[in-house]
Amino acid sequence: MFPTPEQAIAETRAWVDRIVIGLNLCPFARAVQAKGQVRYVATEAADADALLQVLADELVALARTPADQVDTTLLVHPRALADFDEYNHFLDAADAAVRALGLEGVLQVASFHPHYRFAGTDADDVTNATNRSPWPTLHLLREDSISRAVAAFPEPEAIYERNMRTLETLGSAGFAALRARCRSDAA
Repeated sequence: MFPTPEQAIAETRAWVDRIVIGLNLCPFARAVQAKGQVRYVATEAADADALLQVLADELVALARTPADQVDTTLLVHPRALADFDEYNHFLDAADAAVRALGLEGVLQVASFHPHYRFAGTDADDVTNATNRSPWPTLHLLREDSISRAVAAFPEPEAIYERNMRTLETLGSAGFAALRARCRSDAA
């Protein structure tokens, strides 16, 4: 069963608050969330072609909107690309859309999925949870914002390693409990 767009957004917001910010997986997320500069969009697109059109529209909208109003967009798509391999393949089309719209160097697309798996890891490796969202999600980011955030953060390359240690300490059961809390927060 698919969530309503409102439910998908509520669960995604809870995930950002409780997991991404709560575990400090992205030290840059707290400020934009607190300022209300994260745009949450849930689409009912049911296939890759429809999702690609929504993505293109959202890329253009983000590029046209001042960063102090909307710095980043989370495009949640629970009906499309539930299979991680299909989703992962779609990321090439997402990057091609950025280029086709003339937004390369301006915007980029990051990826989150409930079944996210880094290359070379087992599906049940808890470190995959750094990119495991409640629903398949495309994260549209401004390159300038990334550059400013990274420049202001000492040793940004250490974030990934710290995240791995955080999740290994939390463990699979701990992460599952947090995900369950996100669902109940959103209810």
